[in-house]
Amino acid sequence: MKKQELIHLHGLLAQVQNHYEEKTGNEVEHDEYERVNVRPTSIHMSKDDHKDAVFALAGGITSEMGDDKSEQVPAAAD
Repeated sequence: MKKQELIHLHGLLAQVQNHYEEKTGNEVEHDEYERVNVRPTSIHMSKDDHKDAVFALAGGITSEMGDDKSEQVPAAAD
């Protein structure tokens, strides 16, 4: 995957996290993501840095969703 694609994926995952937190009121675990200290807007960071951030963010999101007792996240109104 190219760096630009990783940055795009990173941004999408950040939006998924924000949407999930807004809809459920549950906060996604940020410790690992904060440790990596790379944001989607950190375009000067290396491809590997963004890769680490993507894995940390995805791990936090999936872990929180796995712990969530509700059936599903409410869909966004169009």
